[in-house]
Amino acid sequence: MAGTQTLNAAQVNELLASLTQASALTELAVLAGCLFIAWGLVRLLRGRELPEASIWFGKRIVDGVFFPVLALVLAYGAKLALAGTIKPAVFKVAIPILISLVVIRISVRVLGVTFPNSRWVRTIERSISWLAWIAVALWVTGVLPLVMEAMDEVQWKIGAGHAISLRNVVEGSLTAGVVLVLALWISAAIEKQLLRGTGNTLSVRKMVANIVRTVLLLIAVLFAMSAAGIDLTALSVLGGAIGVGLGFGLQKIAANYISGFVILAERSLRIGDMVKVDGFEGRITDIRTRYTVVRSLGGRESIVPNEMLITQRVENSSLADPKVLLTTQVQVAYGTDVHTLRAKLEAAVREVPRVLADPGPAVQLAEFASDGMNLNVLFWILDPENGQGSVRSDVNLAVLALLNAEGVTIPFPQRVVRVETSASPSGNTPP
Repeated sequence: MAGTQTLNAAQVNELLASLTQASALTELAVLAGCLFIAWGLVRLLRGRELPEASIWFGKRIVDGVFFPVLALVLAYGAKLALAGTIKPAVFKVAIPILISLVVIRISVRVLGVTFPNSRWVRTIERSISWLAWIAVALWVTGVLPLVMEAMDEVQWKIGAGHAISLRNVVEGSLTAGVVLVLALWISAAIEKQLLRGTGNTLSVRKMVANIVRTVLLLIAVLFAMSAAGIDLTALSVLGGAIGVGLGFGLQKIAANYISGFVILAERSLRIGDMVKVDGFEGRITDIRTRYTVVRSLGGRESIVPNEMLITQRVENSSLADPKVLLTTQVQVAYGTDVHTLRAKLEAAVREVPRVLADPGPAVQLAEFASDGMNLNVLFWILDPENGQGSVRSDVNLAVLALLNAEGVTIPFPQRVVRVETSASPSGNTPP
């Protein structure tokens, strides 16, 4: 061990000495040229308009995946080209750093796009960065082989004599992390392509995106477990245990997931539909595998479990026909020419924006009340997601303006009071 440490110290001293030679300046100049060429290519490919949430390009030119990948390819090619003329020193340090930067950029960008606004993603990003830079430091200084040998010596047995070392666990965990990140990357790219655009097939494309992500993650988990040295034949017993757990403790969760796929497959509820469920009315903004998000016109959002949308009655204003019938009421005095007034009211309401001409508005004589005649004004709208209070107010204002112009009276409550007088005991009436 002492001889190995002496050899590592000699390697570090040799590297430091080579960095002080004149050839190191040439390597620095070539490396700077590689970085500049990589920056220019990324700038040219990205164009002036920046793609939103781009994994390849990021928010700026250098914080995406494309820049460190191009820089690594160019630097490695430059190292091979200069191998016959100078002894590499700067590239021996720069290439591991670029490799570490590629790993960090891929992990950070993929996790950021897949799980936006998540707090634990930031913690994972810091952990990946620290591990990557520590690995670079160990690689450059030549200490990494010593660490790997030490981890090989730490072993334990699993099952009937099957030995596994700490190195196997670390390498398997790293492989599992890489596989999961790649699976998330592929699923995010497929989901972005599927959800691009709008239309009635948005719910179907959302369902396909969820299925693709689930399948890719399942395959990635199985591959990662195999890479970590876990025997997949043990999953048969684990599958039985999971089945029992789903039958008891996870029954509701499994029901919500299955209900989510049923909703998306049947298209009984679609993104953008106006629904009313459990007394809450609003527009469906997202359908997840476990729950559905319903946003009211007032801005409040309700998270509804998918099982509730399957087992309970749901009012969908947009399923077969998006047109919605609204009503308002007005009272006119007795003696009003209702036949003539009905036609004028229908014409006035028809001129209100958002009120449909087909089917057109209608005015009905609802009842003869104690103070006047009640008229029901019925009209249809095609966009209930824009609110109902505003269009009802516009209709009421149009009705009021017409009644004022025609001189039609909206009666006040009327009461007839009769005062009875009674004779006094002496027979005289009271004063």
